[in-house]
Amino acid sequence: MALEPDSADVLPVFDLTAVVGLSPNEVDPELCASISKCLHESGCILVRDPRVPADHNDRFLDILERYFGQPVDRKMADCRPGLDYQVGVTPCGTEVPRCVVDTQMQDQLRKLKGNNRATLPTGPDLKWRYMWRVGERPSVTQFPELNAEPVVPQGFPEWSSVMDGWGAALLGAATTVAGLLARGLGLGGTELQELMAQGPHLLAPTASDLDCNGRLGAGLAGYHYDLNLITVHGRSRFPGLYVWLRDGRRVAVRIPPGCLLMQAGKQLEWLTGGYIMAGMHEVVVTETTLAAVEAARAAGRSTWRISSTVFTHCASDAVLRPLGRFTEQPGSAEAYPAIKAGDQVQRELEAICLRKMAVASSAAAGAGPGACPSPVANKTELGSASTAALGGSVNNPPVGGVNGGPNNGSSCATGVAISLVP
Repeated sequence: MALEPDSADVLPVFDLTAVVGLSPNEVDPELCASISKCLHESGCILVRDPRVPADHNDRFLDILERYFGQPVDRKMADCRPGLDYQVGVTPCGTEVPRCVVDTQMQDQLRKLKGNNRATLPTGPDLKWRYMWRVGERPSVTQFPELNAEPVVPQGFPEWSSVMDGWGAALLGAATTVAGLLARGLGLGGTELQELMAQGPHLLAPTASDLDCNGRLGAGLAGYHYDLNLITVHGRSRFPGLYVWLRDGRRVAVRIPPGCLLMQAGKQLEWLTGGYIMAGMHEVVVTETTLAAVEAARAAGRSTWRISSTVFTHCASDAVLRPLGRFTEQPGSAEAYPAIKAGDQVQRELEAICLRKMAVASSAAAGAGPGACPSPVANKTELGSASTAALGGSVNNPPVGGVNGGPNNGSSCATGVAISLVP
């Protein structure tokens, strides 16, 4: 049986070696145009950057495996829900995938057919996350909780140097791509980079315990887009990440050695008036995931699946609106009205249950249909409603829910995956 094509088969690799140190206006315009074309057509690109060595990725994965292998109470000491989980650890079973609560996204999911269908969760994600701030922050901002001081866990003396080094490398690659992309889009070469200056960039690895949730078909991160500008993915030791191209194809992610995957986020969609759409993705346990788990067990290695992820952002106090020629697109001003990036981020966090919705202003905030009520009293009820709305059928529930429900800090959170009925 022939293997289905993956990201390395269908996406070109853009080598940044020759452009490191150059301003965007000094770079071959064909390269810039090709990057913008690829993001327009697929929502993601592969890049090779000599400033991002593989051994740095390995050190990063090593320390995160050690961190998440700790007892739950040690990790929970690093949790900051009062800061919308934008620094420190987010427990398993906290974040709710947007597709569970967003009726517009549910309509989108119904249109996916065959092998391109998503594995739909009916509750919160089966993943932890750690948020580590990357880069400089503004001294004065309207959004202090999005620009808070980092949380350094105890017992990891090398933590800051490893996290700062890897985060800066991925942010540097994304900043270079932003410059090339801006030029390719016909904007000023530094326009996107200027919006990124002092943004609330985050090194934001996810962590899923595959001893508990390593069941074939288990959804570790439900179908969603990222709320930020550009997301950067390094290599994980366990496959399972899938992306959707703009033509609706669901593609397994395979990142070639020495490369990074970059995917458009909602802020980039906003700035281009929808010319580049935020890319959809999910993380699911597959047969190749389980093979990697068995290999790790045989070698005595950790079976925590760590993602190598950076979220790049526009500065919180910057205004999002379609730029340049994208202001002329019909309907762009109505679909993407001017809004401060910090307000946009907070509305998205409310929708996925990482931020309490301000009751007095939630209607005016326009968090969107299906925005998650917060605090969430019963996330299982959200799941039941989602199953009914989508006409889904219940799949096998993930292992380990007997030890507690969502938000109890357990590695083995409850949750049910569903598949759409054709």
